[in-house]
Amino acid sequence: MNQLTLNDLSFRWIVSKLPALFFVVILMACKTNQVAVEDAEDNILATETHTIKGDSAMIKALIATEELAIENYQPSAKKDFDILHTDLDLAFDYMNQSVSGTALLTIKPFFYPQKELILDAQDFELDKIFFSQNGDPESVSYQYDEAKIRIQLPRELTRTDTFQVTFDYNAFPERNAGEGSAAITDTKGLYFIDPMDTVPDKPTMIWTQGETAHNSKWFPTIDSPNEKFTQLIKLTVVDSLISIGNGELIRQESLGDGLRKDYWEMKLPHSPYLAAFAIGDFGKVTAQWEDVPLGYFVEKGYEKGAEKVFKNTPEMMGFFSDLLGVKYPWPKYDQIVVRDFVSGAMENTTASIFMEELRLTEREAIDSEWDYIIAHELFHQWFGDYVTTESWANITLNEGFANYSEFLWSEYKYGADEAKLKLIAETENYFAEAKSKQVDLVRFEYENAEDLFDSHSYSKGGAILHMLREYLGSEAFYAGLHSYLEEHALENVEVNDLRIAFEKVSGEDLNWFFNQWFLDKGHPDINFDVDYSDPSNVLITVSQLQDLSTTPLYQFPLEVSWYAGSKRNNKRFMITRASQEIALENGSPVNLVLIDEEKNLLAKKSIEMSPDQMREQFRSSIFGIARYEALDSLMAWEATTELESILPAALEDQFWSIRESALSILQGHSEWLADTPELERKVVAIAANDSKNSVRAGALDVLSAFAPDKHYSTFLNLVNDSSYLVAGSALMGLVTVTDHKIDLGIIEGFATENNFRMVIPVADYYITNSVSGKGNWFIEKANSISGEGLYFFLGYFSEYFSRSPEEGEMDAVTFLLEKLEHDSRNYVRLGAFQGLLSFTEKPEVMRRISEAAAQETDSELIMYYQYFLEALKDEN
Repeated sequence: MNQLTLNDLSFRWIVSKLPALFFVVILMACKTNQVAVEDAEDNILATETHTIKGDSAMIKALIATEELAIENYQPSAKKDFDILHTDLDLAFDYMNQSVSGTALLTIKPFFYPQKELILDAQDFELDKIFFSQNGDPESVSYQYDEAKIRIQLPRELTRTDTFQVTFDYNAFPERNAGEGSAAITDTKGLYFIDPMDTVPDKPTMIWTQGETAHNSKWFPTIDSPNEKFTQLIKLTVVDSLISIGNGELIRQESLGDGLRKDYWEMKLPHSPYLAAFAIGDFGKVTAQWEDVPLGYFVEKGYEKGAEKVFKNTPEMMGFFSDLLGVKYPWPKYDQIVVRDFVSGAMENTTASIFMEELRLTEREAIDSEWDYIIAHELFHQWFGDYVTTESWANITLNEGFANYSEFLWSEYKYGADEAKLKLIAETENYFAEAKSKQVDLVRFEYENAEDLFDSHSYSKGGAILHMLREYLGSEAFYAGLHSYLEEHALENVEVNDLRIAFEKVSGEDLNWFFNQWFLDKGHPDINFDVDYSDPSNVLITVSQLQDLSTTPLYQFPLEVSWYAGSKRNNKRFMITRASQEIALENGSPVNLVLIDEEKNLLAKKSIEMSPDQMREQFRSSIFGIARYEALDSLMAWEATTELESILPAALEDQFWSIRESALSILQGHSEWLADTPELERKVVAIAANDSKNSVRAGALDVLSAFAPDKHYSTFLNLVNDSSYLVAGSALMGLVTVTDHKIDLGIIEGFATENNFRMVIPVADYYITNSVSGKGNWFIEKANSISGEGLYFFLGYFSEYFSRSPEEGEMDAVTFLLEKLEHDSRNYVRLGAFQGLLSFTEKPEVMRRISEAAAQETDSELIMYYQYFLEALKDEN
């Protein structure tokens, strides 16, 4: 499962240029160029030894703490039974949004003799249940509490007994659906999308999402990840629709009356939460990797876009197979794009389902940057599906690996610099969460399994795997992964299985690494004090400042590097103490050392560096991520002298992200262009010729901020570029000009576009120039823009109607309220809330906003809503 987090989004155009759904601001540098150095010894907790003998209050408190720990411990599910095979025959009532099913489960006791079988089945209506074992079925008694079926077996059965239970049922996924998590926002398990075809331009679909324990909303099972079974799912569908399920389509049977039954078979076992299907009027793109057929399913009309979006899948599959030494283990792989998905994507075995943001036209797909989520779900086919965590407490064994696959693919396909940028973004996600939440990575004490799908399990888990690769070396690391996958194929694992696999390969005890990173909480907080007084032997004091009462004292490898001309030198030290001095013994004089230059260490790091030293880091480092850090730090420090001196080089840097950052800096200092005409010529050349479309767009934004009238012809030349990123920035440049009278016909020529990058400049023009009669246009675009683009558009949408209420203010308010109350996407609800703030002078609108806010389940949105609603109450 790919986690999506709600970040701070902004209305205006500059932010809308960012390519992905959620936006991570990478702040790698200290935000001051003078970092206070504290004495490490003063920050190390001195633990006082207490004698509790005879102190009954303290004894009681200690006992209570220990008892609570036992009470809160969430073990792996006990295996009383093992489901060997699941056979389902399903039909669907669209009007009532229910499932009519027949289940036939083949089961055996796991080890101990059993007389009662307990199955998970949420919100079912049941008929008789039958038991059979080498004979005719016999009816058995059962009790049902809307969540579990307790079946009384006709006799005590042992682990040598294999039997079957079969029964008809109706499942009602809409009943008692509850709050999910940051990664999975709902718990229905099975979803009917526009079931009665009442929403214009929205297709009718059915799809499932079973993680964590939600598939028992539509079929009876033992809904635990440490259960595995083979399966056959028979789906009765309208014969004009397509179904996609786990495994292989082995048969299609015509039922008459416009219906068809599709048979989807899984011959290899997998866990219940990975069972899945989707039904809809999909178009299909076919592809192949070796003997594995691939399918990309998307709404009809978007096939060309899907072909581009998923085009790297065969290469990814080959890359991961070669890297792991384990060939893709399943018979096929389908990727399905659906509407209103409750997560970013889900790695169902052989059939990953993705959110609608991956539904792109062929032109939109030119700038597609969805490789990371595609790699994430594909890597799960090994880590999560083929080898599965035995408990949700160990979920990082699924999600940490999938998260790290994004780095691995990026490193292979796009280079180490881009991969490191991704890694740093992930560590910043973790650090942001760690400010208010520090928990063990593998943790058995939790209230709800959904709480485990957080930046610890994803981002920290991936970063730790990278550190382990750097420590062991790539050859040993991948050999360890190969051993882990081979040893535990089609089985369940816990974190110690991973450790043992690496120990077998490396010959090294790795308890120290796993104990501090996987089984404990926090991260190092390190200060580095560099003494250059003897330039031939630079001394570095490494001080760990984290609170040792809650966080480990870490041991970790530390790389220190320095440059002699163009030659890079480096040494590696093992840090094992709270305060440790290391001598570089560099010989030739050095005036700048770089610590963790490649950004491999998951730690908060502080070091005193001057702007001049940071500029030297930019000029000397061979690693794009270190140059990026230097540029970012100088920008944060507002070191304009140093920034201006390196900006020309930054604009020509081989790493596109540095060029893009340099343009962002230049946009805020457009006066530098006036002072340096050559700089302006470089920006114009970048806009026309850069290999990265986002960089070209950034250059156009700079020209728009600097002198839009002067560069009118540049905007006009590029406004029809094939890239929406470029064309959108060019169009915004055109609507910014003042001296040229823009022909309204030029603007109206783009008014039929539905891509938000083109729609927003048109909307901006209508608002800025008070163009009347565009209310219907704004409503139409609000209904046609999808994905993150809708969030950005809603700011312009509300501004237009608040300025021109005669254009249909109440229609706009109704639209925004519907999104606030019912949209499944948290960022759309946020945009609707922000838009509605323009209309809060109306008591009825204020009442509806308050009611919708009271029903919100996203914790970040709840805090955001409360802040503004309280402020509005104070104003009134």
